[in-house]
Amino acid sequence: MPTLWNYRYAQRTQRMSSSAIRELLKLTEQPDMISFGGGMPAPELFPVAEIADATARVLRDHGAQALQYSTTEGYRPLREWVCETAGRAGLHASPDNILITTGSQQALDLIGKVFINPGDRLLVENPTYLGAMQAWATYGADYVAVDMDDDGMITAGLEAAFRAAPKFIYALPNFQNPSGVTLSLPRRQQMVDLAERYGVPIVEDDPYGQLRFEGEPLPAIATLDSLANDSPATYEGNVIYLSTFSKILAPGFRLAWVIAPPEVIRKLVQAKQGADLHSPSFTQLIAYEVARTGFIDEHVKVIQRVYRERRDLMLAALAAHFPPEVRWTHPGGGLFLWVTLPEGVDAADVLRRAIHEKVAFVPGAPFHPRGGGENTFRLNFSMMPPDKIQTGIARLGRVLSATLDTPGIAAPSLAVTP
Repeated sequence: MPTLWNYRYAQRTQRMSSSAIRELLKLTEQPDMISFGGGMPAPELFPVAEIADATARVLRDHGAQALQYSTTEGYRPLREWVCETAGRAGLHASPDNILITTGSQQALDLIGKVFINPGDRLLVENPTYLGAMQAWATYGADYVAVDMDDDGMITAGLEAAFRAAPKFIYALPNFQNPSGVTLSLPRRQQMVDLAERYGVPIVEDDPYGQLRFEGEPLPAIATLDSLANDSPATYEGNVIYLSTFSKILAPGFRLAWVIAPPEVIRKLVQAKQGADLHSPSFTQLIAYEVARTGFIDEHVKVIQRVYRERRDLMLAALAAHFPPEVRWTHPGGGLFLWVTLPEGVDAADVLRRAIHEKVAFVPGAPFHPRGGGENTFRLNFSMMPPDKIQTGIARLGRVLSATLDTPGIAAPSLAVTP
C-alpha cells in the first residue's frame, strides 16, 4: 500500500534492488545451514592477536591521530605501503596515485558517481560481479556483456563490443567473481592494446590476486598498461586498479585502495568527500601497523594453504557426489568455483530444494547483466570448514541427482571438469 514516503524517493531509487547475495547471507544465521553462498573469508584465519597488539601500539603511540579526522586521500604511510606493494609486482606509482576507500564497494560506487551518466554503456565480463552492477545501477548504467571461457573474457570479441561506445571496461582478471577463472596473459595484453587503440579506459578489480594456489602470478592489467605507456614513477595510464585488505587481513576493517592517474584520484577524492569525508583513521593506522612489519606477506601464505586445501576438498567432493551431467571450473586461487547444469535446469529451483536439505549457494542468473545463466550457480569454498564442505556437497549432490533424474536433459556444452 502506498505511503507518504513513496512519493518522496528520488527517481534513481527505482533502479535500486537488494543484493541477492546479501539476502542469501541471512540463511547463514541458521545454525544448521551449510552455506556456500557468501564470498566471505574464513573467520578462524583472522589475525586477532596481531590486530590486538597493533591496536594497542596505535593507541599508545598515535592515539590522538588515530581518533581524529584525517585527509580524504588516506593515511600517507598506508598509501606509501600500497605503492611499495604494487611496485614489487611491477606497477610503479606514487602516493598521488592512491586513494584509500571504505572497502572496494565504495570504490565502485565512487567510480559510478564520477564516470557514469544515465544510459552509459559499460563493457563487462559475462558473468560479472553482482556488487558492481548493484553499485552502478543507481547511476543508470547499461551493459555490453562479453562472454568468457576457461581463459577469461574472450577478448577477440572486444572490437565488435567497442562499437557500442562503452564508457569503460570492467574486469576481474584473477580468479574472477563469480566464475573463478583467470584472464590469460595473451588476453590481458590484447585487452590493453585494444583499449589503448580505441581510447577505452579499464577498471581492473583485483580483490583475489594474492590468493593464488597454483601457477605463476600474472602481471596486472595496470602493470601491462604502464609498460606500454612507459609510465614514470607516477602512474599516468589507462587503468583504474582496485584492491582490498578484506581478503588478506579482515573484511571488517572496510579498507581498500584505488590506484589511478592523479587527475582521476582528484575527482574520486571530491566524490568521497561528499560521501564520508575519509575512511576511518583508526582502522587505517591499525592496518598500516600490521602491514609495515611484513606480517601480511606471511599471513597470505597461511590463507593460500588453507584455501587450497578447501578447494581441493570441494573439487574431490564434487567429483564424488555430483551427477556426471554437471560441470564446474577449477580455479587456481580465490574463493569461488562455478557450476554449470544441463540446459533447462533452473538453479533457483535447485536452491529451493537445497534449502530444505540445509545447504545453500548463489544462483548464477543475477551475475548475467543481459539475462541468461539460469542453469549456473556459484560455490564458495573459503568459508566452510572441511567437514561441512564434505557434508554440504554430499547434500547438494543428492538434490541434483534427484533434480536431474528426468529424461531428455542435455549436458552443458561449455565448462571444465576437475
